[in-house]
Amino acid sequence: MKKRHIKQFLKDKQVILLITLIIASIICISTLGIQQGLDLKGGSLIQLQLETPVDGETMDVVTNVLDKRLNLYGVQDVKVRSSGDQFVIIEMAGVSPEEVEKLIGSPGKFEARIGNETAPVALTGGDITSVEMYEITGTEWMVPFKVSTSAAKKFAEFAKGKGGEKVYMFLDGKLINDHPPVLSEELATGRGVTELSVTGGGDTSEEAKAEAEAVYTVLKTGSLPVQIEVVGASTVSPELGDQFLNGAIIAGLLAILVVSIIMYIRYRKSILAIPIIITCISEILIVMGIASVIHWNIDLSAIAGLIASVGTGVDDQIIITDEILVKQSKGETTKKRRLTRTRMSVKNALFIVFASAGTLVAAMLPLAYVGFARGSSGIGTLAGFAFTTILGVLVGIFVTRPAYSKFVELFLR
Repeated sequence: MKKRHIKQFLKDKQVILLITLIIASIICISTLGIQQGLDLKGGSLIQLQLETPVDGETMDVVTNVLDKRLNLYGVQDVKVRSSGDQFVIIEMAGVSPEEVEKLIGSPGKFEARIGNETAPVALTGGDITSVEMYEITGTEWMVPFKVSTSAAKKFAEFAKGKGGEKVYMFLDGKLINDHPPVLSEELATGRGVTELSVTGGGDTSEEAKAEAEAVYTVLKTGSLPVQIEVVGASTVSPELGDQFLNGAIIAGLLAILVVSIIMYIRYRKSILAIPIIITCISEILIVMGIASVIHWNIDLSAIAGLIASVGTGVDDQIIITDEILVKQSKGETTKKRRLTRTRMSVKNALFIVFASAGTLVAAMLPLAYVGFARGSSGIGTLAGFAFTTILGVLVGIFVTRPAYSKFVELFLR
């Protein structure tokens, strides 16, 4: 291995890109960490039953509202999917079943009545068009929001001449505040106003904040169109994930050993085993680095996709190596012609690699589309497998395969 070849290799733009991405990935993983899915981290699985069977459109509304509500609460790794026409399954990593039930155990139905608790409903959650961030002043809170023009007219009709009367606000049929606010005189003129607010108070600032967050979330995400009930809750232990990770590490080391032995037996060149293993590890590091940046959850399906992409990477490297060694075995009379032959072999090998990768990506796209097109209610496992596989393949064909081909071109000619 000549020094000039090493310098030429390290100066290649593809190799520089590979080294840069490896360093960046290590930094991202060490600083941002890797988000683990429910399979590895543990969490809760909740089964909800709707009051009555619903059509597909209504079910989409239910799953979307639940997904938005849980995300507003800051819960990570939320998977909300429908099961038939009356059940919804929610998976949440790192959260206990009790916390999940507290967040989604009720439909979040908002109603406002003027005068008394049994008066006709003057305003509902469905009338709201936008919600501003809540404001906390001591133990008092306020959530400003806007309603549609038609809702403003309806509210004005109920409010006309009732200035000073109490406004009873209910969340899931329960009174939000034991001391309801009174209707201001400016809202009792009969003139529609689109900018309103919900106010209340708590015994402490923490209690006031909790109440404000609950009202804000319900107003922000809207009300569910049907009543829901928690019919099942279970905890997923992270112990299985720990066992799987340990097993995956051992399996990975064994795979590296087996691949190295096979490569040596096939080519009788120890120089080939090391770069192939380094290339595989580089692909894993870069994919994990990208996952940490985009906050992609690594679960069992993602790990399966990563294994699939690395497996295709080994195949591609064998194609590149074979293409060059077979051409070299035919023999060339001059150094210049050997160099030309090697470069043509690399181009031919990369053409095969790109064509193979394109076929694999095309096969994975329908699976990814099924999951992402349906959003939170999509088939998350298939989408996770497909996305990770596609990501690994793209990293391979644009970063690691060209760098490996450069190595083979320089050191095996």
